[in-house]
Amino acid sequence: MLRHIEVPYTSQAHLPAGLNPQRISDRSRDLLNHLRLSAMGCRVAARTDLFEACALLTLEGEDAKRTFVATLVKCLPDAVNKPIKWFQPGASELSFDEAWVMRCLASIEDNDTSSLAFLLRSRIAAPDRRYIGYLLGRISEQFPQV
Repeated sequence: MLRHIEVPYTSQAHLPAGLNPQRISDRSRDLLNHLRLSAMGCRVAARTDLFEACALLTLEGEDAKRTFVATLVKCLPDAVNKPIKWFQPGASELSFDEAWVMRCLASIEDNDTSSLAFLLRSRIAAPDRRYIGYLLGRISEQFPQV
């Protein structure tokens, strides 16, 4: 479960408070590596408008998993107005961006809407919060065992 991510504040300045890469569950690490692999594939893909991407998403099956993850990875840089740092799959460290995504997913898993709202407000431009929240929610649904 993603709630294994919750730990006391850490002194690592590059991570959001409460996230220690050594305390991430194996299932959460699998999802993180899935996101990282998608990021590697999306580096050369055409840019996607967030609104259009959310409107075109399929809602079932393996295609949905790939589509939701790829759309999040492609659209997140525009939503935060900066490049997103994704480490190579299997890396033991977490970038600040990866840690932020994992905290968002943990908040969804824990049904902690206040924390999710705070996390989204802290980095996502107001017009894009709804769409990024939607994508994160669908990813959480597609990977329920995480």
